[in-house]
Amino acid sequence: MFDKILIANRGEIACRVMKTAKKMGIKTVAIYSDADKHALHVQMADEAVHIGPPPANQSYIVIDKVMDAIKQTGAQAVHPGYGFLSENSKFAEALAAEGVAFVGPPKGAIEAMGDKITSKKLAQEAGVSTVPGYMGLIEDAEEAVKISNEIGYPVMIKASAGGGGKGMRIAWNDEEAREGFQSSKNEAASSFGDDRIFIEKFVTQPRHIEIQVLCDAHGNGIYLNERECSIQRRNQKVIEEAPSPFLDEATRKAMGEQAVALAKAVDYTSAGTVEFIVDGDRNFYFLEMNTRLQVEHPVTELITGVDLVEQMIRVANGEPLSITQDDVKINGWAMESRLYAEDPYRNFLPSIGRLTKYRPPEEVVTAGKVVRNDTGVYEGGEISMYYDPMIAKLCTWGPDRAAAIENMRNALDAFEVEGIGHNLPFLSAVYDHPKFISGDMTTAFIAEEYPEGFEGVELPHEDLERIAAAAAAMYRVAEIRRTRISGRMDNHERTVGTDWVVQIGDKDFPLTIEADKAGSTVLIGDKSIRCESDWTPGDSLAVIDMNVGGPLTLKVGKVPGGFRLRSRGADLKVYVRSPRAAELSKHMIEKLPPDTSKLLLCPMPGLIVKVNVEVGDEIQEGQALCTVEAMKMENILRAERKGIVSKINAGPGDSLAVDEVIMEFE
Repeated sequence: MFDKILIANRGEIACRVMKTAKKMGIKTVAIYSDADKHALHVQMADEAVHIGPPPANQSYIVIDKVMDAIKQTGAQAVHPGYGFLSENSKFAEALAAEGVAFVGPPKGAIEAMGDKITSKKLAQEAGVSTVPGYMGLIEDAEEAVKISNEIGYPVMIKASAGGGGKGMRIAWNDEEAREGFQSSKNEAASSFGDDRIFIEKFVTQPRHIEIQVLCDAHGNGIYLNERECSIQRRNQKVIEEAPSPFLDEATRKAMGEQAVALAKAVDYTSAGTVEFIVDGDRNFYFLEMNTRLQVEHPVTELITGVDLVEQMIRVANGEPLSITQDDVKINGWAMESRLYAEDPYRNFLPSIGRLTKYRPPEEVVTAGKVVRNDTGVYEGGEISMYYDPMIAKLCTWGPDRAAAIENMRNALDAFEVEGIGHNLPFLSAVYDHPKFISGDMTTAFIAEEYPEGFEGVELPHEDLERIAAAAAAMYRVAEIRRTRISGRMDNHERTVGTDWVVQIGDKDFPLTIEADKAGSTVLIGDKSIRCESDWTPGDSLAVIDMNVGGPLTLKVGKVPGGFRLRSRGADLKVYVRSPRAAELSKHMIEKLPPDTSKLLLCPMPGLIVKVNVEVGDEIQEGQALCTVEAMKMENILRAERKGIVSKINAGPGDSLAVDEVIMEFE
């Protein structure tokens, strides 16, 4: 077995690989850019080598720099993680030339299957059903429009060397095809150093289901069941689960056997994933093969008990697979939530900055419950603009799908993140959505269910009653603390009243609270809600045992006269007042936000790539105004209404902070 492995990656996947390597007794080497000097993967490694400036094309994907790090440290093998050099055949070739093992497939398999155009041609030759499309090279936007019309809209414009949602656009008409081609080409060039584009038919009601395969160099190949990855936004997966709630055993077997046959056809070794589109009748069509470890591999590990990273390392060491197809079972159900540094209230635009608070839920492994958090950050660390916005993968397991979902809901409620925009509220909303709960979903789920974007969660009345009861109990504890601090120890019971009105949004909840040493009983509406907790003022997380609806987990912040409480995706300002104060509060004048309707504000920290208009131009609703790049994604900012450009404050190459004014209108 290897003595030392270099991980040619960063963030959570580098940390994930290190955990298994250390479990196997293998020393690890990290590489890092200037931006990652204090990163978690650097701290976890036995050794670390600096390889250059923050941009990945000057550090993490420069093969010569990675090879120098290998020579410096004497690493015998390299695990590439995903992204970066994981599907780069030249990197695999360079390692082979130096006698260093690549913890991944051979060069030939990467070239055959890692390139989306080549892999589709090979799949067709092997008799695998594929989605209709144009596999040739496309020279310019006008040719892209012509091909799109021949295939028939809608079409998917994709980078040949792409992955992770980069370089992908859906076009429904000629204008979108023209725009999408150029944006995909630009993103592909900056992310992968390869701007080749192809176009295929976009199936409008698909489910995205993928098969995990594992092959060794001795002719053995198995599939480890499937993962459902249909909850996607901008072609990037958000929530994954294993198994799929849609497949039956016959379809699972057919997809698995076809995936293994395809892998064997290119002499594949190591872990890989064959992705399919599955229609409503369970017909499946090959999309692509990812010749690497997938982001969502933990859900497969949780239902099979197989450590995929360990298997990859053993295969790279020349060992035969120790498990057969008959050994692969489905035990329970697993969910994965991708925690992204992006603001769901700003159309999911990237967010960067310091993590002033980062406290994941406690990791748990019991016979009936698993909570796992794969992460590459820590409290006080920086989220950089140079890399992918995913900062953690929260995974849960349960004996069935309902249990796995409930475990995830509770884990999300307990996950504390402050300092940046993040998608925790949106994740919570999805897990409570009736369509998701039923398993009735397609890749269009987010677009269909949140057509105007995410605007927060409206909790049902029963949940608001529970939160009101909890807020009253917590407020009483805080009030008693205040009376003691003021020195009125002997009369605090008389100072703290029993009748209160809790205001949540535009709803009032009159209630009476009866307290004892163990907790409080809150009489609210026609309910008597018992609240018991060890929460004390200043704690940012409260877990309250209740006799109605089970335990309630709340993230707790301060506002004058109450709390900021977050639960199940809802972000609430909750005021606790005496009946008289509640009556008077209705006469308070509401403070209105400033008018920004005549300004184009930068919605995220980013780089201005292009400005499409000039001062004096008359603009129309929906017209492209400029392009902002952040975290390797291009975002086109469009006019919300008609107007005339009166001033332009930023141009190409300018780096802007969130809410900086890009241009002004008359």
